[in-house]
Amino acid sequence: MNIQGQAALVTGAASGLGEATARELARLGAKVALLDVNLALAEQVAGSINAAHGAGTAVACQCDITSTESATAAIDKAAAAHGPARILMNVAGIGTAKRVVGKDGSPAPLEDFTRVITVNLVGAYNMSRLFAAACSKLTAMEDGERGVIMYTASVAAFDGQVGQQAYSASKGGLVGMTLPMARDLAQHGIRVCTVAPGLFATPLMKQLPEAVQQSLAASIPFPQRLGKPEEFAELAAHIVTNGHLNGEVIRLDGALRMAPR
Repeated sequence: MNIQGQAALVTGAASGLGEATARELARLGAKVALLDVNLALAEQVAGSINAAHGAGTAVACQCDITSTESATAAIDKAAAAHGPARILMNVAGIGTAKRVVGKDGSPAPLEDFTRVITVNLVGAYNMSRLFAAACSKLTAMEDGERGVIMYTASVAAFDGQVGQQAYSASKGGLVGMTLPMARDLAQHGIRVCTVAPGLFATPLMKQLPEAVQQSLAASIPFPQRLGKPEEFAELAAHIVTNGHLNGEVIRLDGALRMAPR
């Protein structure tokens, strides 16, 4: 798919990997809707994109991806501004680290596990089903293609660390959903791929002490540095443009394999 002129939805677009993805799609000529629970921050990023690429290139939409009502309203707002979307980048997500049995011997709170699964896995599915239903009605393009969905998993889906049960399970769910979703939506000409990033220099990572960041970077075989959000965004854009990429999960991690802790 040629990104130029296409309408795209990016969740979690107010910061980090989502922001980088939105900026890269806009740079390549897409009209981008920035979906995020933090509307004020999303509006700031949208303003920056519009200043760089022209008014109307980006629009900010407040969106709780776990809510059908909120997600539908955001998709409708984006469509009103840019037309129906053919690209959905699921980047929004949360993380937590909780041992199953705490130091005091008490079990981990179930609600913590449930919230991570709900946002990372159920929220991504919610966005995808709503996007796919609308996208399936669009006119087919070259090779019968109508749209593209990308999920953001994590290397934790494969080698999660101590305390990452909820996060790893949610990201593993996205990995497991990729192929059946691609097979399901093949009849509608909608491709589905997932990126599993390793350690990236996101705002959350940058909150850690510099020594910790350097230690994490040193654990990556090559290159021995944290991944750049722009590198994630470049791969996301390539998934859109490479029509034969479908049903695949791609690790983007510098050959990193996480240690138990």
